[in-house]
Amino acid sequence: MYFNLSQRLERLEPLQSLQPLEPLQPLQPLQLSSMSTFSSYSFKDKKALIRVDFNVPLDDQFQITDDTRMTATVPTIKKILSDGGSVILMSHLGRPKEGPADKYSLKHLVSHLTTLLGGASVDFANDCIGQEAIDKSAALKPGEVLLLENLRFYKEEEKGDKAFAEKLSKLGDVYVNDAFGTAHRAHASTAVIADFFAADKKMFGLLMEGEVISAEKVMHSAEKPFTAIIGGAKVSDKILIIENLLERATDIIIGGGMAYTFLKARGGNIGNSLCEDDRLQTALEVLEKAKQKNVSIHLPETSIIADKFAADANTQDCPSDAIPAGWMGLDIGQKAVGVFSEVILKSKTILWNGPMGVFEMEKFQNGTKSIALAVAEATAKGAFSLVGGGDSVAAVNKFHLADKVSYVSTGGGAMLEYFEGKELPGIAAIKNI
Repeated sequence: MYFNLSQRLERLEPLQSLQPLEPLQPLQPLQLSSMSTFSSYSFKDKKALIRVDFNVPLDDQFQITDDTRMTATVPTIKKILSDGGSVILMSHLGRPKEGPADKYSLKHLVSHLTTLLGGASVDFANDCIGQEAIDKSAALKPGEVLLLENLRFYKEEEKGDKAFAEKLSKLGDVYVNDAFGTAHRAHASTAVIADFFAADKKMFGLLMEGEVISAEKVMHSAEKPFTAIIGGAKVSDKILIIENLLERATDIIIGGGMAYTFLKARGGNIGNSLCEDDRLQTALEVLEKAKQKNVSIHLPETSIIADKFAADANTQDCPSDAIPAGWMGLDIGQKAVGVFSEVILKSKTILWNGPMGVFEMEKFQNGTKSIALAVAEATAKGAFSLVGGGDSVAAVNKFHLADKVSYVSTGGGAMLEYFEGKELPGIAAIKNI
């Protein structure tokens, strides 16, 4: 979800072997009727098996450095407990390759989870299936919580294995999917498991419900002007979302490294800035489509450029299409900040996916911070703002603005695929009943 400096440097390498762009299928509105089930359902004396996304970052001492994904699902858990039900939590953590490994164990989360739940009894099962999981699940009393060990210690989880999903399903009476962060994965615990529960025994949790309703509002009932702010390193990462938004947005702001591919495609000099030369034609096609659809594409007129990719680099503010050789754009410049902010402040609906520059370095954080402040100001004036994508979420958290926007999504990849127009397996498994 978050990218450190070394990962940023890796992202500056040229992209190889890109696949040609697939034609988009029209995104259909979800039928949300099934999503009202959770709040009205009584969990009294029920064991609720909840798929959560506790894939949180840990430091070398196994301390949680960002608990956003855990806190986001607390209301769902508390609702079930207050009803007089018990909770069995299942999640993955990291990407274990060779089975069980201590650094990927969910046992490290038990203490903090207990605190988040106000001291509720939280037990831990050393396996997600098997006799211990069965016995501890069966012994749960109302108001108690059981956290299962990492699902991805079994390869069957990511393979979407039906037998594995069935074993998990037997641990609870009701299945609740509250893991939007993994909704785009057709894994055993996110999609296949729903097959083993009756229609009235499987539902979205409050987090998933909030995520989907917010996304639906942006994509299918957005009040105009609708501005999409798209940033990040590569055009290839965001081309599908841009194409889909051309059908919906009135304005698209493009920042971050991907902006320089567009600027070079228009004939600009971008120095050593990040550029995907094999996407120059794609960029021109996007600009032409936007013109035909009367969508305004806003590229940064100015950039903060540096003579090297480093925190101690020499910098200057210059036109984005006149960057000297040997220099690279690492943030949007002051004029670009002003133009972008003006567009944002006129908007009624705002989607933000991707930063404006390398905001982890103080010298190159002004653009992203300024855009975050503009989104917050527009929200205060009545706009609906949805922030989705790991870097964007990291930015609003860094600048303490998460409570100043309408909704902050917990699912980076899932949110991106949703806005690309794809059906998410974790959502389809519940809504298609």
